[in-house]
Amino acid sequence: MTRSPLKILHVVISLNPGGMENGLVNVARALPPAEFEVHVCCLETSGAFAARLPQPENVHVLRKPPGFPLRAVRDLHRVIRHVRPHVIHTHNLGPLIYAGLLKNLGCRTPLLHGEHHLLTADECSPRRRRQRNWFYRSCAQVHTVAKSVTAQLLELGFPSGKIITLVNGVDSDRFQPADKSAVRRQLGLPAETHLVLGMVGRFIPLKRHSLVIAAFNRLAPANPGLHLLLLGSGGSEENNLRAQAAAGPAAERIHFTGFQNDPLPYYQAMDLLLVASSQEGMSNAVMEAMACGVPVLATPVGGNPELIRHAEDGWLATMDTADQLQTQLEHFLREPELPARLGRAARENIIREFSLDCMMEKYRRLYQTLASVNQT
Repeated sequence: MTRSPLKILHVVISLNPGGMENGLVNVARALPPAEFEVHVCCLETSGAFAARLPQPENVHVLRKPPGFPLRAVRDLHRVIRHVRPHVIHTHNLGPLIYAGLLKNLGCRTPLLHGEHHLLTADECSPRRRRQRNWFYRSCAQVHTVAKSVTAQLLELGFPSGKIITLVNGVDSDRFQPADKSAVRRQLGLPAETHLVLGMVGRFIPLKRHSLVIAAFNRLAPANPGLHLLLLGSGGSEENNLRAQAAAGPAAERIHFTGFQNDPLPYYQAMDLLLVASSQEGMSNAVMEAMACGVPVLATPVGGNPELIRHAEDGWLATMDTADQLQTQLEHFLREPELPARLGRAARENIIREFSLDCMMEKYRRLYQTLASVNQT
């Protein structure tokens, strides 16, 4: 007798491009379709990543206005009654509040909650901590995507019995190295350059694009082969960063690519991915670059130290100023063979420790466990 697929309802703000959203889509695509039917409820808007889901028609958009309208709780309840999920999976605090209220009002569907980054200072305020404590009680399980995030939650006193770590994974069959010269020609870049740097992400302050552009501008005059790819769009800093790049000595070598639904060729064109962020979770961009044989120069925050072994398959360093970042980049400019050597080890590390299949199997088992508890 064939069993009906388990229905999983994810609750998010939107499916606009981002690390958490990318991870959600990766899990949804990897789960066996005969066993799982994936739905997503977007509280505000849909987003570009909706088209990547295995069943884009299963996206439900509430169009919640700013603030905290109680109408959104009612609308989410309506979606739950329509979908009849076996598990509700919320992502970060906002969606948890809405689903948690329904749990407190009698919704019997097991609630799985995901925390996708280290909590900021604002999120560690007494008010936010009280909110999480209250709504964690409604959860059957709380998961993080990095050991560092789990450690932070435990240090803040959240219930250890409910918190587990489910590390992200990457499709290393899709994300793999290619001939850099050929890919660069395809993208309109000079085929023979040294060094092609890259960043991936929205233009927001914590990503610290401004530091990267400042360090690039210092190094570019003496290094004519130095290029910088900036993948992403939107964010409060975009206009300022474009102006900063245009005013520099090598503006033609700073490439704003916009959002790329398929970032693969851009990773393959890079020699080094830069992650200068002041805060990170378990970065999908870091894993995707490493799978492509591209080493990562990153700050030692969030999940970065879990992914990168310093001087073995990548580089970890404090980069709070343009001077510090410039110093780190000079290592790679002085040693032309360093990126390729680190990159080979980076791909091996991803294949061994952070495969998509391993990640999918962990979610598969957790969903099945939660659904079976609800059925008993």
